[in-house]
Amino acid sequence: MGKETRLRHRKDFAAAYRTGRVQSNQLLVLRVAPNARDVTRFGFVTGKVVGAAVVRNTVKRRLREAAREIGAAPGLDIVIGARKPAAAAGYQALRQALYALIKRAGALPATGSERRQENS
Repeated sequence: MGKETRLRHRKDFAAAYRTGRVQSNQLLVLRVAPNARDVTRFGFVTGKVVGAAVVRNTVKRRLREAAREIGAAPGLDIVIGARKPAAAAGYQALRQALYALIKRAGALPATGSERRQENS
């Protein structure tokens, strides 16, 4: 993911937490907030409860790739938080959990993502 598609500043995360809609499942918590841009930005949060630094970084890498594959409608800030069971989940489980949350939040792009999920 390029710099323009990542949430990197504390104020951006705080805005998403303050104004975003929350969706969650067993593995992830998703916060979706509108932004005033033409691009969707993703932020990833893994607390120490998920595991040691190596585990947290692995989970973030998997989530980053899943978010890149799935995509989202433009003009959103999306913060993806990992819960403790995410540490033991494989890539496909994380991807399916993320897809379900993005779909439930109504943040899927207009075309193409349905076919990508079905082909997986």
